[in-house]
Amino acid sequence: MKPKAIFFIITLLYFTIGLVFYVKADEKSCLTEAIYFEARSESFIAQLAVANVILERTKNDRYPDTICEVVHEGKYFKEHPVRHQCQFSYWCDGKPESIANTEAYKIALSVAELAMHGVLVEHTLGATHYHATYVTPKWSFNNNFTELGQVGRHIFYVDNN
Repeated sequence: MKPKAIFFIITLLYFTIGLVFYVKADEKSCLTEAIYFEARSESFIAQLAVANVILERTKNDRYPDTICEVVHEGKYFKEHPVRHQCQFSYWCDGKPESIANTEAYKIALSVAELAMHGVLVEHTLGATHYHATYVTPKWSFNNNFTELGQVGRHIFYVDNN
């Protein structure tokens, strides 16, 4: 993608109150892990849109306050996530979280760093939800959600509640 196209798609919002995330290293690791497992096969911009959703949730009172709590949110039994009962599917899909593609992980890390510094995908601003194009979750039919658009193989929504 050409630099002009990237600049058109994203808006840089550095040092704006509430948009710059000062986080501990483990929070960056949680965000990188989520980007890697949720969107590693996607474009840089699509990965950034996924990161934006996670960070948007940390600012919303209906979700946990930290990145790690957001990406690990779900039902647990004996301290283990219940299969297919998580907010982010990778966390409870029954597969181990092992990093096999180091190049994809490096890209996810770069995406996480930019997202934590306030880089946003403009046409998914405010999104708190997304899903892959090949699934249709029940919540996506709820009138409380407004579809913002598609980036890569994910469709993004804002919760109007």
